Amino acid sequence: MPKNKQHKYDKAYLRIAKEWGKLSFCERKRVGALIVKDRMIISDGYNGTPSGFENFCEDEEGYTKWYVLHAEANAILKVASSTQSCKGATLYITLSPCKECSKLIHQAGIVKVVYHQAYKDDSGLKFLKKAGIELELIEDITA
Repeated sequence: MPKNKQHKYDKAYLRIAKEWGKLSFCERKRVGALIVKDRMIISDGYNGTPSGFENFCEDEEGYTKWYVLHAEANAILKVASSTQSCKGATLYITLSPCKECSKLIHQAGIVKVVYHQAYKDDSGLKFLKKAGIELELIEDITA
C-alpha cells in the first residue's frame, strides 16, 4: 500500500482508538487501543478494572489502582481468548505503552505500534525499539 494511503488508515485507526478510550471509567487517563491485522480490526480495548470488579479505576486519593488493566493489555487478552493471533499485527494506541505492556506487545507478535501521545516514561518505547518493533508517533489525527 502506498505510504500516504497507509498514513490515512493509521490516522483513522487512531481516531477510532481515541473514541474507544472514551468508554473507559478511568478519570485520570482514558486510553484506547485497536489491534489491526490485514487491514481488519481484530481486537479493541480500553483501560479499566478486570471483569467482575467495580468500574472505578482510582482510589480515594485519586491514584490509579494497581490492578487496572491498560488498554493494550485488554486488547491483547481479548485476542488470546479468541481464535485470532496478534502475530504480524499493528497496535494503534492513544498513549505509548508502559514497560510492562511493552513486554506483552513483543510476546504477542505485534510488529508495529502507532501511538498518538507519548507516555511520560519512555522505557516501554525503548524496549520495543530494541525488540525490533516499528514505532510511529502521529500527533495530528485529523482527517
